[in-house]
Amino acid sequence: MENNMESFEEIMKQNERRVHYHIHRLNLSDPHQEYFQEGLCAMWNAYENYNPDKGTMATYFNYTIRNRLVDLARKQGRENSNQLKAFKEIKKHAVDGNKVIRAEGSSNIVSVTENIDCNEQKIWDTIKQELTDNQWKWVYYYIIGKMKIKEIAIQEATTEEAVKSWGKQARKKLRNKDLLKRLGLFG
Repeated sequence: MENNMESFEEIMKQNERRVHYHIHRLNLSDPHQEYFQEGLCAMWNAYENYNPDKGTMATYFNYTIRNRLVDLARKQGRENSNQLKAFKEIKKHAVDGNKVIRAEGSSNIVSVTENIDCNEQKIWDTIKQELTDNQWKWVYYYIIGKMKIKEIAIQEATTEEAVKSWGKQARKKLRNKDLLKRLGLFG
């Protein structure tokens, strides 16, 4: 067994670049070396189960490593998707009247915004009538809810650039002097 171990160590040193190749080829981000470790485990399993009658060891390594990395990437993708769904569900149920209740312990959301007083509510209602749905989402989440652009993009399942565009158009409309006069904010 010890002799087997030494020969695997030699083979691992000779083939460790193969794992890096597949990580790069699959365009996987590996800051914590999870994929690299999975690739080494796959190489070990391929080494243990290798049958010379079925083909070359290099081909078997490539096949095993690539498939294990794809499996891990899919698993992590499912986990991320499930977390996003849970986050959206929490957000959907976390709106209570004028209060936006934010989930405790979430890395994206940390606090509770205070109630908007009645006079401000009338102003916000008037502003809402002047904006498109997406522009209002930007006002509501970014200005009132103090959310980050990235958080809004995740919640609305869109890009950060789209959210920035909503904000740009909303600001343009909010600078309109006629709207400001109607709101009693411009003399």
